[in-house]
Amino acid sequence: MSPLDINEKLVKKLLVDFIRQEVGKAGFSWGIIGLSGGLDSTVTAYLSAEALGKEKILGVLLPYAESRKDSLEDARLVGDELGIRCETFDITGMVEAYLTQSPGLDLIRKGNLLARARMMVLYDLSAREKGLVIGTSNKTELLLGYGTLHGDMAAALVPLGDLYKTQVRQLARHLKVPQKILNKVPTADLWVGQTDEGELGFSYPQMDRLLVLMVDGRYSEPELEEAGFSREFINAIRAKIKGSQFKRLLPLIPKISSRTVGSDFLYVRDWGR
Repeated sequence: MSPLDINEKLVKKLLVDFIRQEVGKAGFSWGIIGLSGGLDSTVTAYLSAEALGKEKILGVLLPYAESRKDSLEDARLVGDELGIRCETFDITGMVEAYLTQSPGLDLIRKGNLLARARMMVLYDLSAREKGLVIGTSNKTELLLGYGTLHGDMAAALVPLGDLYKTQVRQLARHLKVPQKILNKVPTADLWVGQTDEGELGFSYPQMDRLLVLMVDGRYSEPELEEAGFSREFINAIRAKIKGSQFKRLLPLIPKISSRTVGSDFLYVRDWGR
C-alpha cells in the first residue's frame, strides 16, 4: 500500500462535512467556484454541490482570448453534470486594458495577471450572491508555491488543500467525474501550451511520492536518497518549498500592542457566532 493511498469514501465524507459546516459557521449558505474544466475545480464542485446543494453553487467560467477551447467546454460539462447554475465572464477586456498601459509583460507576470483578474470577478460575485469563494488548490501546489497570491490562492475555504494531486485523482475516480477530465493534462491555462508539470519541471506522481515522505513522513535527506530519490531532485523540491513559504503565511504584522492580530488575538474561526 502506498503512503499516498486514501480511503476515498471517508475523505469524501470529511470534505463534504467540512464545506457544509465551515460555510455555515461563517454565516453563508452559497458557494462560488471558478470552473476551469480541470480536475481540481471539478472535484471541488462535486464536493460542494453535495455539501450545500446544487441550487446553492454558482460555477463561474472565466475564459481569456488565448484560453483553450476545451477548457470552456469541459467546464460547461461539469456544470451540466452537476445541474448547477453557471455564468461566463470573459476576462479578456479587463486584462487587455492593463496590458495597453503596461506592455511587455513576460509569461509569468501575464499569467499572474490573469489569475488575479479571475479572482477579482469571483469575489465580486461572492458579494452579489452573498456566498463564499471556495478555492481549488491542492496540497502539491500549496507546498511548491505553484499558485498566485491574491489569484488562485485566494479563497475562504480550500477543501483539497491537504490532498496531494495524486490523491485528488483517486477521489475524482470515486466521485465518478467525467473520464474526459480525469484524462486531461493538468494546466492553469495561463498561456498557449502552458502545463503544470512543464512549469514545475517534474510530473505530479514523481513530486507526490517525494513530498509525502519529505513532508508527512519527515524523512531526512539520507532516508529520501535510500528510498530512491536523487539528491538533485530532493534539493530542487526542497528549494521550492522553502522559497514559497511566504505564500503560505498571512501578512506579517509587527507586535506593538498587548494583543496583536495573528499573534495573540487568535480566536477560532467562528468566534462571536
